[in-house]
Amino acid sequence: MTKFLVERRFHVAESEMPNIGRKSRQVIEEQFPEITWHHSHVVVDDEGTVKSYCVYEAPSEEIVRRHSAQLGLHVVEGIYEIAGDVTPDDFPPS
Repeated sequence: MTKFLVERRFHVAESEMPNIGRKSRQVIEEQFPEITWHHSHVVVDDEGTVKSYCVYEAPSEEIVRRHSAQLGLHVVEGIYEIAGDVTPDDFPPS
């Protein structure tokens, strides 16, 4: 199954993000069981806008977009297919 990175810009305050996370999980469990939500990074930019970078495993980008539409309260800035993962351990010092 393909992994995707979903970049979002939210229309809610940072304090509302726990509710968004619960709703996202609920939508996945009830409507999109073929999606696996691996993790998310939530950031707040200099203007106070909440953004998230979420890693999902799903059969297609279209299903990820449908989940995003059901979640609401945000704009999808981009969906990117993850080509691979690396860590510092993958690059030992010479």
